[in-house]
Amino acid sequence: MSYQAPIKDMLFVMNELANLDAISALPGCEDATRDTAEAVLEENAKFVSGVIAPLNHAGDKEPSYWHDGQVTTSKGFKEAFRQFGEAGWQGLQHPQEFGGQGLPKLVGTPCVEMLHGANLSFALVALLSDGAIEALLTAGSDAQKATYLAPLVTGKWTGTMNLTEPQAGSDLAAVRTRAEPQGDGTYKVFGTKIFITYGEHDMTENIVHLVLARTPDAPPGVKGISLFIVPKFLVNEDGSLGARNDVQCVSIEHKLGIKASPTAVLQFGDHGGAIGTLVGEENRGLEYMFIMMNAARFGVGMQGIGLAENAYQQAVAFARDRVQSRDVAGSSGPVTIIHHPDVRRMLMSMRAQTEAARALAYVGASYHDIARHHEDEETRAAHHAIYEYLVPVIKGWSTELSENVARDGVQVHGGMGFIEETGAAQHYRDAKILTIYEGTTAIQANDLVGRKTLRDGGKVAQHLIAQVRATGTQLGETEDTAFAAIRQRLEQGAADLEAVVAFVLANAKSDVKAVFAGSVPYLKLAGIVLGGWQMARAALVAQQKLAEGNGDAAFYTAKIATARFFAEHVLVQSGALRAAIVDGHASVLALAEDQF
Repeated sequence: MSYQAPIKDMLFVMNELANLDAISALPGCEDATRDTAEAVLEENAKFVSGVIAPLNHAGDKEPSYWHDGQVTTSKGFKEAFRQFGEAGWQGLQHPQEFGGQGLPKLVGTPCVEMLHGANLSFALVALLSDGAIEALLTAGSDAQKATYLAPLVTGKWTGTMNLTEPQAGSDLAAVRTRAEPQGDGTYKVFGTKIFITYGEHDMTENIVHLVLARTPDAPPGVKGISLFIVPKFLVNEDGSLGARNDVQCVSIEHKLGIKASPTAVLQFGDHGGAIGTLVGEENRGLEYMFIMMNAARFGVGMQGIGLAENAYQQAVAFARDRVQSRDVAGSSGPVTIIHHPDVRRMLMSMRAQTEAARALAYVGASYHDIARHHEDEETRAAHHAIYEYLVPVIKGWSTELSENVARDGVQVHGGMGFIEETGAAQHYRDAKILTIYEGTTAIQANDLVGRKTLRDGGKVAQHLIAQVRATGTQLGETEDTAFAAIRQRLEQGAADLEAVVAFVLANAKSDVKAVFAGSVPYLKLAGIVLGGWQMARAALVAQQKLAEGNGDAAFYTAKIATARFFAEHVLVQSGALRAAIVDGHASVLALAEDQF
Protein backbone atom coordinates (compact mmCIF):
# COMPACT_ATOMS: atom_id res chain seq x y z
CA MET A 1 0.00 0.00 0.00
CA SER A 2 1.06 3.60 -0.47
CA TYR A 3 1.74 5.96 2.41
CA GLN A 4 -1.15 8.27 3.34
CA ALA A 5 -0.38 11.27 5.54
CA PRO A 6 -2.27 11.21 8.88
CA ILE A 7 -3.47 14.79 8.42
CA LYS A 8 -6.25 14.60 11.00
CA ASP A 9 -3.85 13.62 13.77
CA MET A 10 -1.24 16.12 12.59
CA LEU A 11 -3.72 18.99 12.71
CA PHE A 12 -5.03 17.87 16.09
CA VAL A 13 -1.54 17.94 17.58
CA MET A 14 -0.63 21.25 15.93
CA ASN A 15 -3.80 23.00 17.06
CA GLU A 16 -4.57 21.44 20.42
CA LEU A 17 -1.18 20.49 21.87
CA ALA A 18 1.38 22.73 20.13
CA ASN A 19 -0.99 25.73 20.12
CA LEU A 20 -0.70 26.91 16.53
CA ASP A 21 -2.87 29.92 17.37
CA ALA A 22 -0.21 31.20 19.78
CA ILE A 23 2.49 30.67 17.15
CA SER A 24 0.54 32.57 14.49
CA ALA A 25 0.30 35.50 16.93
CA LEU A 26 4.11 35.85 17.00
CA PRO A 27 5.86 38.54 14.94
CA GLY A 28 6.70 37.14 11.52
CA CYS A 29 4.35 34.16 11.90
CA GLU A 30 1.06 35.90 11.14
CA ASP A 31 0.47 33.87 7.96
CA ALA A 32 0.52 30.57 9.86
CA THR A 33 -3.19 30.42 10.58
CA ARG A 34 -5.17 27.21 11.03
CA ASP A 35 -6.59 27.55 7.55
CA THR A 36 -3.17 28.10 6.01
CA ALA A 37 -1.67 25.18 7.91
CA GLU A 38 -4.44 22.86 6.81
CA ALA A 39 -4.07 23.93 3.18
CA VAL A 40 -0.29 23.46 3.28
CA LEU A 41 -0.58 19.99 4.83
CA GLU A 42 -3.21 18.87 2.35
CA GLU A 43 -1.15 20.03 -0.63
CA ASN A 44 2.00 18.44 0.75
CA ALA A 45 0.13 15.19 1.37
CA LYS A 46 -1.04 15.12 -2.26
CA PHE A 47 2.50 15.72 -3.48
CA VAL A 48 4.27 13.12 -1.34
CA SER A 49 1.62 10.43 -1.83
CA GLY A 50 1.37 11.04 -5.57
CA VAL A 51 4.99 11.77 -6.52
CA ILE A 52 7.40 10.68 -3.77
CA ALA A 53 5.87 7.58 -2.15
CA PRO A 54 5.66 5.55 -5.40
CA LEU A 55 9.45 5.83 -5.75
CA ASN A 56 10.20 4.30 -2.34
CA HIS A 57 10.07 0.55 -3.01
CA ALA A 58 11.43 0.94 -6.54
CA GLY A 59 14.42 2.90 -5.24
CA ASP A 60 15.13 0.18 -2.71
CA LYS A 61 15.15 -2.45 -5.46
CA GLU A 62 17.17 -0.36 -7.93
CA PRO A 63 19.29 2.01 -5.82
CA SER A 64 21.63 4.81 -6.82
CA TYR A 65 24.86 3.64 -8.41
CA TRP A 66 28.38 4.99 -8.93
CA HIS A 67 30.42 4.79 -12.10
CA ASP A 68 33.66 6.60 -12.93
CA GLY A 69 33.16 9.29 -10.30
CA GLN A 70 29.53 9.96 -11.17
CA VAL A 71 26.42 8.92 -9.25
CA THR A 72 23.15 8.18 -11.01
CA THR A 73 20.20 8.29 -8.63
CA SER A 74 17.27 5.89 -8.69
CA LYS A 75 14.79 6.20 -11.53
CA GLY A 76 12.38 9.09 -11.00
CA PHE A 77 14.36 10.83 -8.22
CA LYS A 78 15.76 13.61 -10.41
CA GLU A 79 12.40 14.64 -11.82
CA ALA A 80 10.72 14.34 -8.42
CA PHE A 81 13.29 16.62 -6.81
CA ARG A 82 12.83 19.17 -9.57
CA GLN A 83 9.10 19.19 -8.80
CA PHE A 84 9.83 19.33 -5.07
CA GLY A 85 11.94 22.47 -5.46
CA GLU A 86 9.65 24.19 -7.96
CA ALA A 87 6.65 23.64 -5.69
CA GLY A 88 8.48 25.46 -2.88
CA TRP A 89 8.72 22.56 -0.43
CA GLN A 90 12.47 22.92 0.18
CA GLY A 91 11.99 26.55 1.18
CA LEU A 92 8.88 26.10 3.33
CA GLN A 93 10.56 27.13 6.60
CA HIS A 94 13.26 29.39 5.15
CA PRO A 95 13.26 33.21 4.71
CA GLN A 96 11.29 34.81 1.95
CA GLU A 97 14.20 37.06 1.03
CA PHE A 98 16.03 33.98 -0.30
CA GLY A 99 13.03 32.46 -2.07
CA GLY A 100 11.47 30.60 0.83
CA GLN A 101 7.98 30.82 2.31
CA GLY A 102 9.04 31.83 5.82
CA LEU A 103 6.54 29.60 7.63
CA PRO A 104 7.24 28.59 11.24
CA LYS A 105 8.80 25.27 12.19
CA LEU A 106 5.49 24.02 13.57
CA VAL A 107 3.95 24.18 10.08
CA GLY A 108 7.05 22.78 8.40
CA THR A 109 7.48 19.84 10.76
CA PRO A 110 4.43 17.81 9.60
CA CYS A 111 5.61 18.31 6.02
CA VAL A 112 9.02 16.97 6.98
CA GLU A 113 7.34 13.98 8.62
CA MET A 114 5.25 13.31 5.50
CA LEU A 115 8.26 13.46 3.19
CA HIS A 116 10.24 11.00 5.30
CA GLY A 117 7.22 8.79 5.84
CA ALA A 118 6.71 8.57 2.09
CA ASN A 119 10.32 7.94 1.07
CA LEU A 120 13.19 8.07 3.53
CA SER A 121 15.95 7.83 0.92
CA PHE A 122 14.58 10.65 -1.20
CA ALA A 123 13.90 12.91 1.80
CA LEU A 124 17.51 12.84 2.98
CA VAL A 125 18.68 15.23 0.27
CA ALA A 126 16.22 17.87 1.54
CA LEU A 127 17.21 17.23 5.16
CA LEU A 128 20.89 17.93 4.51
CA SER A 129 20.08 21.04 2.50
CA ASP A 130 17.97 22.35 5.39
CA GLY A 131 20.95 21.99 7.71
CA ALA A 132 23.29 23.78 5.30
CA ILE A 133 20.80 26.63 4.93
CA GLU A 134 20.51 27.04 8.71
CA ALA A 135 24.29 27.13 9.12
CA LEU A 136 24.75 29.75 6.41
CA LEU A 137 21.89 31.88 7.73
CA THR A 138 23.59 31.93 11.12
CA ALA A 139 27.30 32.13 10.30
CA GLY A 140 27.67 32.89 6.59
CA SER A 141 28.96 36.23 5.32
CA ASP A 142 26.70 38.52 3.32
CA ALA A 143 28.52 37.45 0.16
CA GLN A 144 28.12 33.76 0.97
CA LYS A 145 24.44 34.22 1.70
CA ALA A 146 23.96 36.11 -1.57
CA THR A 147 25.75 33.38 -3.53
CA TYR A 148 24.46 30.19 -1.97
CA LEU A 149 21.20 30.65 -0.09
CA ALA A 150 18.70 31.29 -2.87
CA PRO A 151 19.82 28.26 -4.94
CA LEU A 152 19.70 26.07 -1.82
CA VAL A 153 16.35 27.37 -0.59
CA THR A 154 14.70 26.93 -3.99
CA GLY A 155 16.15 23.45 -4.53
CA LYS A 156 18.26 24.51 -7.49
CA TRP A 157 21.33 23.26 -5.58
CA THR A 158 21.67 20.90 -2.61
CA GLY A 159 23.89 20.95 0.48
CA THR A 160 25.93 18.41 2.40
CA MET A 161 27.57 18.09 5.80
CA ASN A 162 31.16 16.77 5.80
CA LEU A 163 32.32 15.73 9.27
CA THR A 164 33.29 12.07 9.33
CA GLU A 165 36.69 10.75 8.24
CA PRO A 166 38.07 7.20 8.19
CA GLN A 167 39.85 7.73 11.51
CA ALA A 168 37.38 10.27 12.95
CA GLY A 169 33.85 9.00 13.38
CA SER A 170 32.05 10.57 16.32
CA ASP A 171 35.37 11.89 17.68
CA LEU A 172 35.73 15.10 15.71
CA ALA A 173 38.89 16.01 17.61
CA ALA A 174 40.60 13.52 15.28
CA VAL A 175 39.69 15.41 12.07
CA ARG A 176 42.75 15.65 9.77
CA THR A 177 41.37 17.36 6.65
CA ARG A 178 43.43 20.51 6.20
CA ALA A 179 42.73 23.92 4.68
CA GLU A 180 45.64 26.03 3.48
CA PRO A 181 45.06 29.81 3.10
CA GLN A 182 45.90 31.20 -0.36
CA GLY A 183 46.18 34.86 0.60
CA ASP A 184 43.18 35.93 -1.47
CA GLY A 185 40.45 34.94 0.97
CA THR A 186 40.25 31.39 -0.34
CA TYR A 187 41.66 28.13 1.00
CA LYS A 188 42.79 24.90 -0.60
CA VAL A 189 41.23 21.89 1.10
CA PHE A 190 42.85 18.44 1.25
CA GLY A 191 41.46 15.26 2.83
CA THR A 192 38.95 12.44 2.80
CA LYS A 193 35.38 12.52 4.10
CA ILE A 194 33.20 9.43 4.42
CA PHE A 195 29.49 8.74 4.96
CA ILE A 196 28.49 11.89 3.06
CA THR A 197 24.77 11.71 2.34
CA TYR A 198 24.06 12.81 -1.23
CA GLY A 199 27.72 13.80 -1.51
CA GLU A 200 27.43 13.17 -5.24
CA HIS A 201 24.30 12.86 -7.37
CA ASP A 202 22.66 13.93 -10.63
CA MET A 203 19.58 15.67 -9.23
CA THR A 204 20.88 19.27 -9.27
CA GLU A 205 23.50 21.23 -11.16
CA ASN A 206 25.64 21.99 -8.08
CA ILE A 207 26.31 20.60 -4.60
CA VAL A 208 27.41 22.88 -1.76
CA HIS A 209 29.68 20.92 0.58
CA LEU A 210 30.16 22.30 4.09
CA VAL A 211 33.44 20.81 5.27
CA LEU A 212 35.20 20.66 8.63
CA ALA A 213 38.97 21.14 8.29
CA ARG A 214 42.03 22.49 10.13
CA THR A 215 44.11 25.51 9.17
CA PRO A 216 47.92 25.20 9.49
CA ASP A 217 48.24 26.96 12.85
CA ALA A 218 45.01 25.65 14.39
CA PRO A 219 45.12 24.47 18.01
CA PRO A 220 44.68 20.72 18.57
CA GLY A 221 41.37 19.03 19.26
CA VAL A 222 37.90 20.35 18.55
CA LYS A 223 39.02 23.93 19.28
CA GLY A 224 41.04 23.92 16.07
CA ILE A 225 38.31 23.01 13.60
CA SER A 226 37.02 25.48 11.01
CA LEU A 227 34.11 25.28 8.57
CA PHE A 228 34.46 25.82 4.83
CA ILE A 229 32.16 26.03 1.81
CA VAL A 230 33.56 23.80 -0.93
CA PRO A 231 31.15 23.67 -3.88
CA LYS A 232 31.23 20.90 -6.46
CA PHE A 233 31.40 23.62 -9.13
CA LEU A 234 32.96 26.99 -8.39
CA VAL A 235 30.53 29.90 -8.63
CA ASN A 236 31.25 32.99 -10.72
CA GLU A 237 30.50 36.51 -9.46
CA ASP A 238 27.31 36.64 -11.52
CA GLY A 239 26.06 33.40 -9.91
CA SER A 240 26.75 31.20 -12.93
CA LEU A 241 28.72 28.00 -12.54
CA GLY A 242 32.43 27.98 -13.24
CA ALA A 243 35.10 25.29 -13.25
CA ARG A 244 34.72 21.87 -11.61
CA ASN A 245 36.25 21.98 -8.14
CA ASP A 246 38.84 19.47 -6.96
CA VAL A 247 36.41 17.28 -5.02
CA GLN A 248 35.69 13.81 -6.31
CA CYS A 249 33.39 10.97 -5.31
CA VAL A 250 35.60 7.87 -5.24
CA SER A 251 32.84 5.43 -4.23
CA ILE A 252 29.45 5.06 -2.60
CA GLU A 253 28.56 2.61 0.16
CA HIS A 254 26.56 -0.62 -0.10
CA LYS A 255 24.12 -0.46 2.79
CA LEU A 256 21.57 -2.36 4.86
CA GLY A 257 18.86 0.22 4.17
CA ILE A 258 18.14 3.64 2.62
CA LYS A 259 19.73 2.15 -0.48
CA ALA A 260 18.48 4.79 -2.91
CA SER A 261 20.28 7.53 -0.96
CA PRO A 262 23.91 7.69 -2.18
CA THR A 263 26.35 7.70 0.75
CA ALA A 264 29.59 8.99 -0.72
CA VAL A 265 33.30 8.86 -0.01
CA LEU A 266 34.61 12.27 -1.07
CA GLN A 267 38.24 13.04 -1.82
CA PHE A 268 39.28 16.69 -1.61
CA GLY A 269 42.44 18.03 -3.22
CA ASP A 270 43.93 15.16 -5.19
CA HIS A 271 44.62 17.50 -8.12
CA GLY A 272 46.05 20.60 -6.49
CA GLY A 273 43.50 21.43 -3.82
CA ALA A 274 39.76 22.01 -3.60
CA ILE A 275 38.90 25.71 -3.41
CA GLY A 276 36.95 26.67 -0.33
CA THR A 277 35.90 29.77 1.58
CA LEU A 278 35.82 30.11 5.35
CA VAL A 279 32.43 30.28 7.07
CA GLY A 280 32.55 32.73 9.97
CA GLU A 281 35.78 32.75 11.96
CA GLU A 282 38.62 30.25 12.04
CA ASN A 283 38.48 27.60 14.78
CA ARG A 284 34.74 28.03 15.34
CA GLY A 285 33.72 25.40 12.82
CA LEU A 286 32.32 22.91 15.29
CA GLU A 287 30.11 25.62 16.78
CA TYR A 288 28.71 26.39 13.32
CA MET A 289 28.40 22.73 12.39
CA PHE A 290 26.32 22.16 15.51
CA ILE A 291 23.71 24.44 13.94
CA MET A 292 23.49 21.99 11.07
CA MET A 293 23.61 19.02 13.41
CA ASN A 294 20.80 20.31 15.64
CA ALA A 295 18.61 20.93 12.60
CA ALA A 296 19.49 17.49 11.24
CA ARG A 297 18.98 15.75 14.60
CA PHE A 298 15.46 17.10 14.88
CA GLY A 299 14.90 16.07 11.27
CA VAL A 300 16.15 12.54 11.93
CA GLY A 301 13.68 12.32 14.80
CA MET A 302 10.98 13.17 12.26
CA GLN A 303 12.39 10.45 10.02
CA GLY A 304 11.74 7.95 12.80
CA ILE A 305 8.16 9.18 13.26
CA GLY A 306 7.42 9.18 9.53
CA LEU A 307 8.82 5.69 9.06
CA ALA A 308 6.91 4.41 12.11
CA GLU A 309 3.68 5.84 10.73
CA ASN A 310 4.24 4.14 7.37
CA ALA A 311 5.07 0.80 9.03
CA TYR A 312 1.95 1.08 11.20
CA GLN A 313 -0.31 1.87 8.24
CA GLN A 314 1.01 -1.11 6.31
CA ALA A 315 0.62 -3.45 9.30
CA VAL A 316 -2.99 -2.35 9.87
CA ALA A 317 -3.87 -2.86 6.21
CA PHE A 318 -2.33 -6.33 6.22
CA ALA A 319 -4.04 -7.29 9.50
CA ARG A 320 -7.42 -6.29 8.11
CA ASP A 321 -6.97 -8.46 5.01
CA ARG A 322 -4.99 -11.49 6.18
CA VAL A 323 -7.27 -14.41 7.13
CA GLN A 324 -5.67 -16.85 9.53
CA SER A 325 -7.01 -19.11 12.34
CA ARG A 326 -10.19 -18.90 14.36
CA ASP A 327 -11.00 -16.23 16.90
CA VAL A 328 -9.87 -17.37 20.38
CA ALA A 329 -13.36 -16.54 21.64
CA GLY A 330 -14.78 -19.00 19.16
CA SER A 331 -15.97 -18.63 15.58
CA SER A 332 -17.32 -20.70 12.75
CA GLY A 333 -14.22 -20.25 10.64
CA PRO A 334 -10.95 -18.38 10.15
CA VAL A 335 -10.94 -14.62 10.76
CA THR A 336 -8.71 -11.75 9.71
CA ILE A 337 -5.76 -11.51 12.06
CA ILE A 338 -6.81 -8.11 13.42
CA HIS A 339 -9.27 -10.14 15.54
CA HIS A 340 -6.40 -11.82 17.43
CA PRO A 341 -5.51 -10.16 20.77
CA ASP A 342 -1.74 -10.22 20.29
CA VAL A 343 -2.00 -8.63 16.87
CA ARG A 344 -4.18 -5.94 18.46
CA ARG A 345 -1.50 -5.47 21.14
CA MET A 346 1.21 -4.96 18.53
CA LEU A 347 -0.89 -2.56 16.48
CA MET A 348 -1.81 -0.54 19.57
CA SER A 349 1.85 -0.41 20.57
CA MET A 350 2.86 0.81 17.11
CA ARG A 351 0.08 3.41 17.08
CA ALA A 352 0.62 4.71 20.62
CA GLN A 353 4.37 5.12 20.32
CA THR A 354 4.09 6.88 16.97
CA GLU A 355 1.41 9.29 18.19
CA ALA A 356 3.35 10.09 21.37
CA ALA A 357 6.55 10.79 19.46
CA ARG A 358 4.68 12.98 16.96
CA ALA A 359 3.08 15.01 19.73
CA LEU A 360 6.36 15.57 21.56
CA ALA A 361 8.15 16.60 18.36
CA TYR A 362 5.47 19.06 17.27
CA VAL A 363 5.40 20.61 20.75
CA GLY A 364 9.18 20.87 20.50
CA ALA A 365 8.78 22.70 17.18
CA SER A 366 6.48 25.21 18.87
CA TYR A 367 9.13 25.88 21.53
CA HIS A 368 11.60 26.54 18.70
CA ASP A 369 9.23 29.04 17.07
CA ILE A 370 8.69 30.94 20.32
CA ALA A 371 12.45 30.95 20.94
CA ARG A 372 13.02 32.48 17.51
CA HIS A 373 10.09 34.90 17.18
CA HIS A 374 8.85 36.05 20.59
CA GLU A 375 9.38 39.72 21.38
CA ASP A 376 10.52 39.15 24.97
CA GLU A 377 14.17 38.13 25.35
CA GLU A 378 13.63 36.15 28.56
CA THR A 379 10.79 34.19 26.99
CA ARG A 380 12.92 33.45 23.94
CA ALA A 381 15.78 32.20 26.11
CA ALA A 382 13.54 30.02 28.27
CA HIS A 383 11.90 28.36 25.27
CA HIS A 384 15.25 27.90 23.52
CA ALA A 385 16.55 26.03 26.57
CA ILE A 386 13.53 23.71 26.55
CA TYR A 387 13.85 23.08 22.82
CA GLU A 388 17.54 22.29 23.25
CA TYR A 389 16.69 19.80 26.00
CA LEU A 390 14.08 18.13 23.81
CA VAL A 391 16.20 17.74 20.65
CA PRO A 392 18.28 14.74 21.81
CA VAL A 393 15.12 13.14 23.21
CA ILE A 394 13.21 13.67 19.96
CA LYS A 395 16.12 12.32 17.94
CA GLY A 396 17.12 9.44 20.21
CA TRP A 397 13.78 8.22 21.51
CA SER A 398 11.83 8.62 18.25
CA THR A 399 14.42 6.70 16.24
CA GLU A 400 14.77 3.91 18.79
CA LEU A 401 11.01 3.41 18.87
CA SER A 402 10.88 3.47 15.06
CA GLU A 403 12.98 0.31 15.10
CA ASN A 404 10.54 -1.29 17.53
CA VAL A 405 7.55 -0.22 15.45
CA ALA A 406 9.13 -1.48 12.21
CA ARG A 407 10.04 -4.77 13.91
CA ASP A 408 6.45 -5.22 15.09
CA GLY A 409 5.29 -4.39 11.58
CA VAL A 410 7.28 -7.34 10.26
CA GLN A 411 5.90 -9.52 13.06
CA VAL A 412 2.30 -8.59 12.24
CA HIS A 413 2.96 -9.76 8.67
CA GLY A 414 4.37 -13.05 9.97
CA GLY A 415 6.37 -14.96 7.36
CA MET A 416 5.21 -12.53 4.68
CA GLY A 417 6.99 -9.75 6.57
CA PHE A 418 10.28 -11.54 5.96
CA ILE A 419 9.64 -11.43 2.22
CA GLU A 420 10.94 -8.28 0.57
CA GLU A 421 7.97 -7.88 -1.78
CA THR A 422 5.61 -6.88 1.04
CA GLY A 423 7.74 -3.82 1.92
CA ALA A 424 7.63 -4.47 5.68
CA ALA A 425 11.25 -5.61 5.67
CA GLN A 426 12.36 -2.37 3.99
CA HIS A 427 10.97 -0.33 6.89
CA TYR A 428 12.92 -2.51 9.31
CA ARG A 429 16.15 -2.18 7.31
CA ASP A 430 15.74 1.55 6.78
CA ALA A 431 15.03 2.20 10.46
CA LYS A 432 18.39 0.92 11.71
CA ILE A 433 20.46 3.82 10.43
CA LEU A 434 18.27 6.37 12.24
CA THR A 435 19.70 5.44 15.64
CA ILE A 436 23.25 5.80 14.27
CA TYR A 437 23.71 8.80 11.99
CA GLU A 438 23.68 12.43 13.15
CA GLY A 439 24.94 11.09 16.47
CA THR A 440 24.14 7.65 17.85
CA THR A 441 21.58 7.23 20.60
CA ALA A 442 24.44 7.14 23.11
CA ILE A 443 25.74 10.48 21.82
CA GLN A 444 22.26 11.98 22.13
CA ALA A 445 22.07 10.59 25.66
CA ASN A 446 25.49 11.97 26.59
CA ASP A 447 24.34 15.35 25.29
CA LEU A 448 21.16 15.08 27.37
CA VAL A 449 23.21 14.38 30.49
CA GLY A 450 26.14 16.75 29.98
CA ARG A 451 24.90 19.78 28.08
CA LYS A 452 21.19 19.63 28.83
CA THR A 453 20.93 18.48 32.44
CA LEU A 454 24.20 19.13 34.26
CA ARG A 455 24.96 22.48 32.64
CA ASP A 456 21.84 24.19 34.05
CA GLY A 457 21.64 22.14 37.24
CA GLY A 458 18.56 20.31 35.97
CA LYS A 459 16.39 23.43 35.78
CA VAL A 460 14.78 22.67 32.42
CA ALA A 461 14.20 19.02 33.33
CA GLN A 462 12.57 20.04 36.61
CA HIS A 463 10.43 22.64 34.84
CA LEU A 464 9.12 19.99 32.46
CA ILE A 465 8.47 17.56 35.31
CA ALA A 466 6.39 20.25 37.04
CA GLN A 467 4.29 20.60 33.89
CA VAL A 468 3.81 16.83 33.74
CA ARG A 469 2.56 16.90 37.33
CA ALA A 470 0.18 19.75 36.52
CA THR A 471 -1.36 17.61 33.79
CA GLY A 472 -1.64 14.78 36.32
CA THR A 473 -3.67 17.09 38.54
CA GLN A 474 -6.00 17.87 35.63
CA LEU A 475 -6.49 14.16 35.02
CA GLY A 476 -7.63 13.81 38.62
CA GLU A 477 -10.53 16.17 38.02
CA THR A 478 -12.51 13.43 36.24
CA GLU A 479 -13.79 10.18 37.71
CA ASP A 480 -13.44 8.28 34.43
CA THR A 481 -11.47 5.06 34.93
CA ALA A 482 -9.37 5.65 31.81
CA PHE A 483 -8.18 8.99 33.15
CA ALA A 484 -7.48 7.50 36.58
CA ALA A 485 -5.28 4.86 34.94
CA ILE A 486 -3.44 7.45 32.86
CA ARG A 487 -2.94 9.67 35.90
CA GLN A 488 -1.50 6.85 38.00
CA ARG A 489 1.14 5.96 35.44
CA LEU A 490 1.93 9.56 34.50
CA GLU A 491 2.50 10.65 38.09
CA GLN A 492 4.70 7.60 38.72
CA GLY A 493 6.63 8.43 35.54
CA ALA A 494 7.16 12.01 36.73
CA ALA A 495 8.45 10.72 40.09
CA ASP A 496 10.81 8.28 38.35
CA LEU A 497 12.16 10.95 36.00
CA GLU A 498 12.64 13.35 38.92
CA ALA A 499 14.57 10.69 40.85
CA VAL A 500 16.86 10.04 37.88
CA VAL A 501 17.55 13.73 37.32
CA ALA A 502 18.42 14.02 41.02
CA PHE A 503 20.74 10.99 40.69
CA VAL A 504 22.50 12.56 37.71
CA LEU A 505 23.00 15.86 39.52
CA ALA A 506 24.18 14.22 42.74
CA ASN A 507 26.70 11.81 41.20
CA ALA A 508 28.14 13.52 38.13
CA LYS A 509 31.24 14.77 39.99
CA SER A 510 31.81 11.87 42.36
CA ASP A 511 31.06 8.95 40.02
CA VAL A 512 30.74 10.18 36.45
CA LYS A 513 30.86 6.70 34.89
CA ALA A 514 27.90 5.61 37.01
CA VAL A 515 25.91 8.51 35.60
CA PHE A 516 26.82 7.86 31.98
CA ALA A 517 26.22 4.13 32.35
CA GLY A 518 22.55 5.08 32.58
CA SER A 519 22.51 7.85 29.99
CA VAL A 520 20.59 5.94 27.28
CA PRO A 521 18.00 4.61 29.77
CA TYR A 522 17.65 8.22 31.01
CA LEU A 523 16.96 9.40 27.47
CA LYS A 524 14.39 6.64 27.01
CA LEU A 525 12.79 7.50 30.35
CA ALA A 526 12.56 11.17 29.38
CA GLY A 527 10.99 10.19 26.07
CA ILE A 528 8.29 7.94 27.49
CA VAL A 529 7.41 10.33 30.35
CA LEU A 530 7.28 13.43 28.16
CA GLY A 531 5.56 11.48 25.38
CA GLY A 532 3.09 10.14 27.93
CA TRP A 533 2.51 13.69 29.10
CA GLN A 534 1.52 14.73 25.58
CA MET A 535 -0.76 11.71 25.24
CA ALA A 536 -2.44 12.64 28.52
CA ARG A 537 -2.94 16.21 27.31
CA ALA A 538 -4.43 14.81 24.09
CA ALA A 539 -6.86 12.66 26.10
CA LEU A 540 -8.00 15.68 28.10
CA VAL A 541 -8.68 17.65 24.91
CA ALA A 542 -10.51 14.68 23.41
CA GLN A 543 -12.71 14.37 26.50
CA GLN A 544 -13.60 18.06 26.27
CA LYS A 545 -14.48 17.76 22.57
CA LEU A 546 -16.70 14.75 23.28
CA ALA A 547 -18.45 16.60 26.09
CA GLU A 548 -19.13 19.50 23.75
CA GLY A 549 -20.37 17.16 21.02
CA ASN A 550 -17.80 18.82 18.79
CA GLY A 551 -16.10 16.92 15.96
CA ASP A 552 -15.34 13.30 15.14
CA ALA A 553 -16.38 11.18 18.12
CA ALA A 554 -14.60 8.08 16.84
CA PHE A 555 -11.33 10.01 16.53
CA TYR A 556 -11.59 11.39 20.07
CA THR A 557 -12.54 8.09 21.72
CA ALA A 558 -9.57 6.51 19.92
CA LYS A 559 -7.34 9.26 21.31
CA ILE A 560 -8.38 8.44 24.87
CA ALA A 561 -7.99 4.70 24.34
CA THR A 562 -4.55 5.13 22.76
CA ALA A 563 -3.42 7.41 25.60
CA ARG A 564 -4.51 4.80 28.13
CA PHE A 565 -2.68 2.06 26.23
CA PHE A 566 0.48 4.19 26.21
CA ALA A 567 0.18 4.73 29.96
CA GLU A 568 -0.42 1.08 30.78
CA HIS A 569 2.04 -0.49 28.34
CA VAL A 570 4.78 2.09 27.76
CA LEU A 571 4.78 4.54 30.67
CA VAL A 572 4.67 1.57 33.01
CA GLN A 573 8.32 0.94 32.04
CA SER A 574 9.44 4.05 33.95
CA GLY A 575 9.99 2.23 37.24
CA ALA A 576 12.22 -0.39 35.63
CA LEU A 577 14.27 2.31 33.90
CA ARG A 578 14.65 4.24 37.14
CA ALA A 579 15.86 1.11 38.93
CA ALA A 580 18.34 0.29 36.17
CA ILE A 581 19.80 3.80 36.24
CA VAL A 582 19.90 4.47 39.97
CA ASP A 583 20.59 0.95 41.27
CA GLY A 584 22.06 -0.91 38.33
CA HIS A 585 25.06 1.15 37.27
CA ALA A 586 27.61 -0.95 39.18
CA SER A 587 26.82 -4.09 37.18
CA VAL A 588 27.29 -2.21 33.89
CA LEU A 589 30.94 -1.61 34.83
CA ALA A 590 31.56 -4.78 36.83
CA LEU A 591 33.65 -6.78 34.35
CA ALA A 592 37.28 -6.07 33.58
CA GLU A 593 38.16 -5.54 29.92
CA ASP A 594 39.68 -9.01 29.52
CA GLN A 595 36.53 -10.64 30.94
CA PHE A 596 34.43 -9.73 27.92
